[in-house]
Amino acid sequence: MIRVLLFDPMTGVLERGDERLIERWQADRHSLLWVDIAKHDPSAERILLEGSFDLHPLAVQDALRERHPPKIERFGNALFMLLRGLDADSESIEFGVIQLALFVGQRFFITRHNKPSVSVDWLWQQVEQEPGQMAAGSGALAVRLTNRVVRRYLAVLLALEPRLDEIEGEIFVRPQDHLLAELTRYKSRLRQLARIANYHLQIARELQRDAGPFIERRLVHDITDIYEQLERTQSLAGLYFDTASDLTAGYLAFASHRLNRVMQMLTVVTVIFVPLTFLAGVYGMNFENMPELHQRFGYFFVVGVMLVVAIAQFIYFKRRDWL
Repeated sequence: MIRVLLFDPMTGVLERGDERLIERWQADRHSLLWVDIAKHDPSAERILLEGSFDLHPLAVQDALRERHPPKIERFGNALFMLLRGLDADSESIEFGVIQLALFVGQRFFITRHNKPSVSVDWLWQQVEQEPGQMAAGSGALAVRLTNRVVRRYLAVLLALEPRLDEIEGEIFVRPQDHLLAELTRYKSRLRQLARIANYHLQIARELQRDAGPFIERRLVHDITDIYEQLERTQSLAGLYFDTASDLTAGYLAFASHRLNRVMQMLTVVTVIFVPLTFLAGVYGMNFENMPELHQRFGYFFVVGVMLVVAIAQFIYFKRRDWL
């Protein structure tokens, strides 16, 4: 699907349509174009991007890939940014990602994504409601979209903190194996999120260092805000990863302690019954010449000895705090 917005800065009129608006944009040297490409034929996309906008083939190749690390590159007629955003269904740490390619030119802004993008849809609706935002230029659109993409990661992280607090309480009340599995999943996701934030942080640093001709200097504060959001995202991801690691270690230590207590109890019970088993074994042998075999009170005597031995051991273990 290809959708197009064509903005005339002279009249302030915004037109919505498909790729047929590209021909009108090429004929009018003052208009600004936004082309959004989603779930389209790759070969047709390549022809459109290289033919109509004269984009570099290597940039187009990276944009059409299903998976590629985020990056930023400058070409003669466009700034190419490759972002990794959250997919439309991601509202928690169990997130999925999409590849989002941005081409920022003097009079055009192109977004390309292989799956539906909530961030692109949000900005598209904003522009439709306030067409004057297009007058700010393609660089401003790219910065706003990038800001929206990185803020979604921060929202996912902040939503995780209450759950980590809940897990901490559950571990000390009643540790369960599913908590350990959940923490392991969180650690994997947090590691992935920190890596994505680091990629985006490099892009933000590059924009701060040299925004180039396609992003105006007046957007420096917006770029700084993106950089700060990414720094916070990376910092929180590291903090929550350490928290999840500590909770995992705490769970294992608590589980090990409980196991040790169980083994201690079983050992005590075994030690108590060892002498009793010995006595029962000795006097359970039916030899005819056993001295105590014909004692009238032999049974009560042996049972009494067994009780005394058991009680004495119990008292001893209790005083040593082994029970």
